[in-house]
Amino acid sequence: MNNKDIFTRYESLKRNRGVWESHWEEIAERVMPRAAEFVGERQPGEKRTEKLYDATAALALERFAAAVESLLTPRGARWHTLRTTNPDLNRDDDVKMYFNQVENAMFSYRYSPKANFASQVHEGYMSLGAFGTAGLFVDAAPVRGAMYRAIHLADLFICENKHGMIDTVFRKFEVTARVAEKMFPDGDLSDDLKKAAKEKPDEKIKLLHVVMPREDRDMSRKDRKNAAFFSGYFEFKTKQLIEEGGFSTQPYIISRYNTGTREIFGRSPAMTILPDIKMINEMSKTVIRAAQKVVDPPLLIADEGVMFPINTNAGAATFARMDGRNQPPIQPLQTGARIDIGMDMMEQRRKVINDAFLVTLFQILVETPTMTATEVLQRAQEKGALLAPTIGRQQTEMLGPLIEREFDILDSQ
Repeated sequence: MNNKDIFTRYESLKRNRGVWESHWEEIAERVMPRAAEFVGERQPGEKRTEKLYDATAALALERFAAAVESLLTPRGARWHTLRTTNPDLNRDDDVKMYFNQVENAMFSYRYSPKANFASQVHEGYMSLGAFGTAGLFVDAAPVRGAMYRAIHLADLFICENKHGMIDTVFRKFEVTARVAEKMFPDGDLSDDLKKAAKEKPDEKIKLLHVVMPREDRDMSRKDRKNAAFFSGYFEFKTKQLIEEGGFSTQPYIISRYNTGTREIFGRSPAMTILPDIKMINEMSKTVIRAAQKVVDPPLLIADEGVMFPINTNAGAATFARMDGRNQPPIQPLQTGARIDIGMDMMEQRRKVINDAFLVTLFQILVETPTMTATEVLQRAQEKGALLAPTIGRQQTEMLGPLIEREFDILDSQ
């Protein structure tokens, strides 16, 4: 596939993703404002909470990510083991010892400070709860082990194979000209990029990274250009191939929460309850306005006998002729607003939001600490049954490919 075909396919994937972008932006503005970069370009440091009046969904998303992490990849725990597909071989003591040593090495490198696994996988769980699709890039570390980086969904364009698994990833991203030159010391950089690296090192350069199954592969050769997956970095402006390589396993780990019929990108809990999230934000605005009128009500002023201007500051004086009036010439307007009803309705919406993000499910044991051991076990079994479909999909789409990728990196090192 030549450069023109690569960018033609990129444009096709971009068009297919167009409808999703407005949906993701609407969710990001109300659930994860720092990720609101799907429609238009945002400046670093720009305020992104203009449409956020209630933080229930944002807080619930944080708890969702923490809950999923505690189930799938709990820090400080051995959350996976290795074994062969042959049951008889798994009973061999030497095989057990070998896998035990490999597991120790994998966990040691995975949770080393330089790998950055824990923080990046947490970002993936946040994206999973908000947008339904998470991306993690796993690359070999310069010396030993792997390095992990969560990829913003705005940068990812994906495609499935015939089995419904993600096998093709296009990633559009920006780096400074100086970083681009450091990334590809032997790459075929354009003259404009080289000039920018010298004269304007902090100028942003757009790159396209393409990883997909290699079609014209020579199985007898073991170099990177004949690996199972093609890898190419392209300069977006000139459409020039900077560097060609390859991977024996897919370095982009793409997982999805749920998928709709004939849809490639995932659907999230936030998508399911988006009407409730928008509603509670509108309710918050309404209740705030009503509370302002109760605490600082508008004034009823008699049409005569009052000397303007009216001073509403505390302890201030406003002059008026009383002349035997039965009512004061200035008095607050009581609207009779029922703020308590608005608060009750908001609490109902909060419960729905927390249910969707599994917050309520994880609070059961905390809210009822006096349960017997039998009741605790039964609740845990019920929780496991409810979470099984969600966790099972992540084992297939995230943990399985992740462990294979890590094993491949360590094996090659």
